Amino acid sequence: MSEQPMPQASDPATVPAGTEPVVPASARSVTGEVILELRGVHTYYGKIHALQGIDLDVREGEIVTLIGSNGAGKTTTLKTISGLLHPREGTVRFAGQDVSRTAAHDLVRDGIAHAPEGRRIFSRLTVTENLQMGGYTRKGNEIAESIDRVYALFPRLRERAGQRGGTLSGGEQQMLAIGRAIMTNPKVLLLDEPSLGLSPILIQQIFAIIREINSRGTTILLVEQNALQALDVADRGYVLQTGRVILADDAKVLASNPDVRRAYLGEI
Repeated sequence: MSEQPMPQASDPATVPAGTEPVVPASARSVTGEVILELRGVHTYYGKIHALQGIDLDVREGEIVTLIGSNGAGKTTTLKTISGLLHPREGTVRFAGQDVSRTAAHDLVRDGIAHAPEGRRIFSRLTVTENLQMGGYTRKGNEIAESIDRVYALFPRLRERAGQRGGTLSGGEQQMLAIGRAIMTNPKVLLLDEPSLGLSPILIQQIFAIIREINSRGTTILLVEQNALQALDVADRGYVLQTGRVILADDAKVLASNPDVRRAYLGEI
């Protein structure tokens, strides 16, 4: 499959008042222990060999991004980590334990949360009910506390608490999808295309929230079609192509790599 350049990213919009600007990850250093590790991971869809020997590490406190063209294996990598798919070969280790065959619902209890591409909210449930579903592994008082934390991060959701998810705007649905994922207070948050279909101003808000979630102690593995934004917020990045890692480096280094800029940042 040939590499297709990504469309050029829009110019960053001004962050609305009251929202903290995203601090480039290159301005900080993360030296935590490895919390998530993939070694020689091969994942299939039937006979389709989607991941072909993926190796990657994520350290505690990091934001790590996966970039690549459509079909590169980014979403499949997240699904393999979260237990929605299981590797045919290789290992996935989380917090030192082999979780290659662990069921998805058990991984949620262990501390991995996944906000999938396309949001996948419950359209007929209210905002509050969606959040309660996200906290199904927690006790009653913990659920209430988690909902308060989500509403503090996303005041718009508090305003829409009794509104059905299917009637929310695209940006509000994305906020709800992320909020539902963090209801379990995860150690690692997997985010798949959080800015997809959003306006430039909403993209800035979402990335500011991603930084805020990370600053509160949650490690983040991010798949994002807006490679410029992803590399700006991330500590490190991996470039995937047809199921393989072809490049891995500090996010700032990747952002300045001429080949990466041509293929994924829209430069000629």
